[in-house]
Amino acid sequence: VQLQASGGGSVQPGGSLRLSCAASRFALDYYAIGWFRQAPGKEREGISCIQGSAGSTHYADSVKGRFTISRDNRKNTVYLQMNSLKPEDTAVYYCGTCGVGDNIYHTGYWGQGTQVTVSS
Repeated sequence: VQLQASGGGSVQPGGSLRLSCAASRFALDYYAIGWFRQAPGKEREGISCIQGSAGSTHYADSVKGRFTISRDNRKNTVYLQMNSLKPEDTAVYYCGTCGVGDNIYHTGYWGQGTQVTVSS
């Protein structure tokens, strides 16, 4: 199982980025895939998760209304559209398999991260 995140970069506050999580060696549509991030000095947090079958989506309060998770099963890819970015969104972003309870949590597989920097 391999997951590869891409699409990070530097953007000004209020800007947008779209992250991609591409899978190899397995079909993404059987799994719930999520996005996680880790800022310097902070714990990794789950910010979004999309279910494998029904495609239902979940968001952390910190990104709700600004970020949108989606999937394209034909391309075996999950996306995270990030709008209205804030400096506090600066972090390394990872994709991985996820679950949803009181929060969004990681369930086993990680991809390499991609850096997102929001600054003026």
